[in-house]
Amino acid sequence: MTKIKAVIFDMDGVLIEAKDWHYEALNKALGLFGMEISRYDHLVTYDGLPTKKKLEMLSTERGLPERLHNFINNMKQQYTTEIIYAKCKPRFYHEYALSRLKQEGYQLAVASNSIRQTVQLMMEQSALMDYLEFYLSNQDVKIGKPDPEIYAKAIQTLGLTPNDCLIVEDNERGIQAARASGAWVMEVNEVEDVNYQNIIAQIHMIEGSTA
Repeated sequence: MTKIKAVIFDMDGVLIEAKDWHYEALNKALGLFGMEISRYDHLVTYDGLPTKKKLEMLSTERGLPERLHNFINNMKQQYTTEIIYAKCKPRFYHEYALSRLKQEGYQLAVASNSIRQTVQLMMEQSALMDYLEFYLSNQDVKIGKPDPEIYAKAIQTLGLTPNDCLIVEDNERGIQAARASGAWVMEVNEVEDVNYQNIIAQIHMIEGSTA
């Protein structure tokens, strides 16, 4: 019988409604050089990718000079930080979900394709940091999602097996990474889907199906 011992959360689109924030910040940085990404391309092509990867793709596909990568990346992170301070606020149903899960003995972690500074700031601003055992960023792995490395590292850090863990993900690349890790996966569409009732129902369903 399977017994879930930990829940590992993606961040953007799962615990934080930040997809538009990354889009706005990157476009503001690209706009300094007369370039932008359409909302459609952002959602279909670039969603869930680290900024460095997005810039590499823009160089290949649209001729963005590589010498501008560092500057644009730094400006994007600066704009993202400004947006986080302005818009990232605690959500009761997330605080309640993580506090209940932690109280019931589940280990909790975050594994995000964002940089370490962004993950830390978002978790602090959303008042979720104290519930986590740890968090991982794209700077903690060699290959980002859809490669499963970040989830494999999270599971190993927890001292558990994939079968002990439930991963909560929302986008195609993240879901692919989660499944490839061998863990159980809960797919969500909106941050509102990430609530205690839905998570515990998923855990009970997994444990009941393997009884």
